[in-house]
Amino acid sequence: MEGISGIRLIDEIVTQTLEVLQRGGLLLYPTDTLWGIGCDATNEQAVEKIFALKQRAESKSLILLADSMDMVERHVQQVPDMAYSLVEVALQPLTIIYPQATGLAPNAAAADGSIAIRVVQHDFCKALLRRFKKPIISTSANVSGTPAPATFRDIADSIKQDVDFIVPALMDKGATGKPSSILKLGLAGEVKVVRR
Repeated sequence: MEGISGIRLIDEIVTQTLEVLQRGGLLLYPTDTLWGIGCDATNEQAVEKIFALKQRAESKSLILLADSMDMVERHVQQVPDMAYSLVEVALQPLTIIYPQATGLAPNAAAADGSIAIRVVQHDFCKALLRRFKKPIISTSANVSGTPAPATFRDIADSIKQDVDFIVPALMDKGATGKPSSILKLGLAGEVKVVRR
């Protein structure tokens, strides 16, 4: 998927994906880690559909994807200084839990108002996020309590049938097939490792 034809293909698929996001639909799409179920993170009804599809309690928090720290800044009231360095030096996908989300669907944030966001380094996701200009939910493509699928083949048919659009599997180049590390940051410099 290199060269001009590869860029055109990504652009065509991003355009189709954007249409689904803009009308509040659900996606099944590859990320820098696992295949995810996604939607517009600012659309409360779309986020509700994700909880229903995953059969997951709304008290459980979700991860969002952003294309840059600029996007993170627009959806976190105050970004801890340490976050910039951590994102810059991370060699593997890193999700950071920030205090006090803003400008997102209320059900996208955790009960304490915090929000988990990962700045992605994945060609398809970055292209999509740049054009959408808003964060996207990224939760593993499985029903709660079942194993997270490492590849597209591992995703249950029930998930595939209940989303509005499936991004072609050839877009998963660069995915690790493993969940990201998760750190929780506080405004006074506190760091908690949630997942290695």
